[in-house]
Amino acid sequence: MNVKASPQKVWFDGVMTDLADARIPLLTHSLFYGSAVFEGIRCYSTSKGPAIFRLEEHIHHLFHSAKVMGMVPPYTEAEIVRAIIDVVKQNNFDQCYIRPIFFYGEKMDLIPLGAPLHIAIAAWQWGKYLAGETVAVKVSPYIRLHPHSSEMSAKISGNYANSILALLNAKKDGFDKALFLDADDCIAEGAGENIFFVEGKSLHTPTDRAILPGITRASVMQIATDLGYKVVERDISINEMPRFSEVFFTGTAAEVNAIGKINGHVFNDMHEGPVVREIKSVYQRAVHGEDKRYLAWLYPVL
Repeated sequence: MNVKASPQKVWFDGVMTDLADARIPLLTHSLFYGSAVFEGIRCYSTSKGPAIFRLEEHIHHLFHSAKVMGMVPPYTEAEIVRAIIDVVKQNNFDQCYIRPIFFYGEKMDLIPLGAPLHIAIAAWQWGKYLAGETVAVKVSPYIRLHPHSSEMSAKISGNYANSILALLNAKKDGFDKALFLDADDCIAEGAGENIFFVEGKSLHTPTDRAILPGITRASVMQIATDLGYKVVERDISINEMPRFSEVFFTGTAAEVNAIGKINGHVFNDMHEGPVVREIKSVYQRAVHGEDKRYLAWLYPVL
């Protein structure tokens, strides 16, 4: 994945500044210990101008993650929402990817209490995250973090070392992406995406026990229900692959993306299937403001 255009302006501790001037000290706690929290958010072009997808839900989740990490932000959720709008406007983006981050500053003790808290917001133009019509996925030899080893509902930067190891391993073996099993050998999620399996008019997805339950996941579950599909949250075994006709990832960066194979098992001849195509089409209309049922999901950049 390549960033198409570097951001010119970022919001850093309450001040709009040039990206080149947004620097942090070397001895930053979150750099060494992964104690930051963040969100990935997309802004889309619509007939009424740019709009940010489920912005308030993302910021509410960001503040939940901050609370988990003992952070006390000096700004309200509404103020961060406004700052994000300002970043999009300052960069004159019609559509973009947005990354707000809360991180602890200079302190070299493991416990971050007393360290300064910094908040930054960057945005850049970023198109399709996963290349190709479908992706090839390897079941990782690393398991998803045990639900009792971290707070799975929080988006903590340090947790992503688990994903990095899985992706490096998958890429080494010629796959595009990695898929985690959990500590009970059930399917959990991708290295940065949630996953759905298609069986007739039903979608099966892992429970939120050992995953980061994404906002795109919740959106797709609502869209699928509105389309007449039954959505089942349950434990799924890797041995069940032959029963499913299609599989797909969801995520803010990935959006809705078909999976062509998992290990050696191929789905729909490595092509995007009709169910994924239908759900993906409605999702795209929703994020671009073309489906009135989902207009409440869009926050206009005004």
